[in-house]
Amino acid sequence: MICVSIAEQFAGSCLKALEGLDFAEIRMEGMKLTKNDIQRIFSQPVKLIATCRPGHISDGIRMQYLRDAIQTGASYVDLEIESENAWKREVIKTARRQGCQVIISFHDYEKTPGLDRLKATISQCFAEGADIAKIACMVRSEQDNAKLLGLLSGKQHNNKLLVIGMGEKGKVTRIVAPFFGSPFSYASLSHGKETAEGQITKENLKAMMRGISDA
Repeated sequence: MICVSIAEQFAGSCLKALEGLDFAEIRMEGMKLTKNDIQRIFSQPVKLIATCRPGHISDGIRMQYLRDAIQTGASYVDLEIESENAWKREVIKTARRQGCQVIISFHDYEKTPGLDRLKATISQCFAEGADIAKIACMVRSEQDNAKLLGLLSGKQHNNKLLVIGMGEKGKVTRIVAPFFGSPFSYASLSHGKETAEGQITKENLKAMMRGISDA
């Protein structure tokens, strides 16, 4: 399954980007949104992940955006593992009431940590209430790819652990991880619309996955 990550500035352009999609992530941290904007977006007949990364707007506004998205129909909400615990619990409480699945995500934009650290982080994600744990790390070598994909070997995390290798060398994980049990992979809508380094366009990713399935 492919999730298209969308980071538009305005609600109107976001709605246009959703046309024809089945599954998408809405990156709200770069948007100025009213409650009505959020309702218009998350009431669309598309499976949506509500994401609002820290560092761009206040935690209070982030919480309001995410809770409004959940209450309007988001299928998933993505919360960063480093977010303050009480803040996470409040958003998770809203998600549980609405039947919205919780993704707790870990990002390392510099490297792929050691295996023990990665496994401990996955355990922490689930302990904090994740339905899906997301591990996204910068890949510097083929060994990093192998490390990330190796996390998917445990049957206990089948379809509950999402791994992503960021950067040019990590592209292979975006293509093959779903074949090893990762629930989906992220793609960009088109060239120039990437939300992470190494992201592949949805059409190219679809073609690559189809090539593997048909092989």
